[in-house]
Amino acid sequence: MRTTKRFTLRVNGASHEIEGEPQTPLLFFLRNDLCLNSPKFGCGLGECGACTVLVDGQAARACALPVRLAEDREIVTLEGLGSIETPHPLQQAFIDEQAAQCGYCIAGMVMTAKAFLDVQPDPSEAEVREALRHNLCRCGTHVEIVKAVMLAAERGRQDVATS
Repeated sequence: MRTTKRFTLRVNGASHEIEGEPQTPLLFFLRNDLCLNSPKFGCGLGECGACTVLVDGQAARACALPVRLAEDREIVTLEGLGSIETPHPLQQAFIDEQAAQCGYCIAGMVMTAKAFLDVQPDPSEAEVREALRHNLCRCGTHVEIVKAVMLAAERGRQDVATS
């Protein structure tokens, strides 16, 4: 017997009431109920990273996270980082380095990089590669993606030095 429950999700700074089965992946609610298109369904097993979002500041695979475990936690998707008019510095670095080809993996890459840079703002290239190694890109833009993360880290250090 399937039972539905009401949940409160805090996504990109706003609260949303949703209803569904507790084991349903968070990804389905983000995409279907909240119409957020950045987290993508890739593998459905939490292995490719296309669905990565931040949950309480930590990178999390939304396809493998039951909605019941996301309730009342701070969830951030790519849409919550910046806007077209004012991109987040990490988003701007991805634009500047032309780090997207098809774009399917990019939201997950950016969100994983954001969580990583929040704890390691001065990474080596090897550390960036390690942090992103579980996010898959089939188009082969890994070099540009690493460059973008390194550029964002460099700009972050410059901002700190000038403030």
